[in-house]
Amino acid sequence: MTQYPDLEKDLLNSDIIRSKCKDSIYSQNLYAALCNNRFFYEEQEWTCSWRYSGGIVAELVDKNLNYLDYYCSGIYSEEKNGYVSEGVVTEEIRNDLLNLGWRVKP
Repeated sequence: MTQYPDLEKDLLNSDIIRSKCKDSIYSQNLYAALCNNRFFYEEQEWTCSWRYSGGIVAELVDKNLNYLDYYCSGIYSEEKNGYVSEGVVTEEIRNDLLNLGWRVKP
């Protein structure tokens, strides 16, 4: 059976990402980056929905959270310093994904 690259699995297995997700701004920025973008590991594409994005980040932060803790959090980007709108990929997130072998495209 062929194993396909899986960004969710790579994020969940990364001690660095888990540690960084303890910061609320980083975790919101990761959620936002996962929304409305396509991710490539070599030529294999990976995408997910906003709800799925929220669920991944919630699991990275605390297993007692759920996708609603992040879903649509980009609406607070004007109010909360450091939050970004869905689809925005900060340089830190872009670099962390590259370190895992993933490229992001809108």
